[in-house]
Amino acid sequence: MLTCGIIGLPSAGKTTIYNSLTNARAGTAKFGAGRPSTNVAAATVPDQRIDYLCGIYHPKKTSYATVQFSDVPGLTRGAERDHAGNNPFLEGIRQADVLVQVVRAFSDESVLHPDGAIDPIRDVETIDLELLLSDLDLLEKRAVRLAAARKVTPEAAAETQLVAKCLALLEGGASLAGADLTEDEQAGLARLGLLTTKPRILLVNIDEDQLRTGSYPGAAAVAALAAATGRRCLVACGLLEMEIRRLDPGDQQAFLDELGLESLGLDRLVRAAYDALGLISFFTVGEDEVKAWTIARSTDARHAAGKIHSSIERGFIRAEVAGYEDVRGLGAQARARFKDVARLEGRTYLVQDGDIINFRFSV
Repeated sequence: MLTCGIIGLPSAGKTTIYNSLTNARAGTAKFGAGRPSTNVAAATVPDQRIDYLCGIYHPKKTSYATVQFSDVPGLTRGAERDHAGNNPFLEGIRQADVLVQVVRAFSDESVLHPDGAIDPIRDVETIDLELLLSDLDLLEKRAVRLAAARKVTPEAAAETQLVAKCLALLEGGASLAGADLTEDEQAGLARLGLLTTKPRILLVNIDEDQLRTGSYPGAAAVAALAAATGRRCLVACGLLEMEIRRLDPGDQQAFLDELGLESLGLDRLVRAAYDALGLISFFTVGEDEVKAWTIARSTDARHAAGKIHSSIERGFIRAEVAGYEDVRGLGAQARARFKDVARLEGRTYLVQDGDIINFRFSV
């Protein structure tokens, strides 16, 4: 399951965004953070391709992809740390795949900004610094433990060099995302759960007036920062999307049409997260179940089969594959004529986004 950690300053609307994404009803506070724990919930990923395939196969069960969101309490400059020097709230998202950085642009006199005024760039830099300091703490402690070890193995020696290299980068103010690291070094950092190595998505939280005008103060500067740091940048009105999410599906679409929006923030955010991580979906279909499976781009057919079950991977013979668009092009006869557009692929075939696959295997 894809996991996303939601971070940001107090009063940025993080929990409102979290509620809009998951349809949860977590409490929001107008003044400061005031919340001691992290909210966690999973959301079903909307996918019109699944909806279409269900209309063909009428399965007993439908399984969409899911994503888990963790909403940590608001962070502030020089935040209070625990007895070990860690920010306890950041520890809860070290294993997240993607960080969603909620940045406030909306105006609301009843919701005080902790720094007294709205400045998206300053807020991004504040959170960036907190992430960097948190990783510095972790790496410094790791360096001490490695130095104290009685026996130095080749693995420990390699990790010592890696930690020193990363400390030098962070002390120079650089992020580890995009750093010049070997595959082995990247794997080593992944085990440590460093926050500055994770893909980050900027989610600018705007108000309804800004949504209707299509702009907000500081938009050009935020777009430039996102481009310079290789981050994806999305814009959403969290409060409005939370209200829309709680409507019946038909009413949701009416509101989206009125606002000129193609989709809710969840759709756009998941697409951005998939893109950042290089993920795609393939589908298995039948009367029992239509299901979406999430895999890394460039996964071959045999390893994709292992996503379903290890025995299918071991006994892989062939993959019967049809592209979603090819199946859709068959219209009402898609189910009966599936084999007209399907082809047989071997174990080295690279699965494409939207492939519909029936695996042939022997156990």
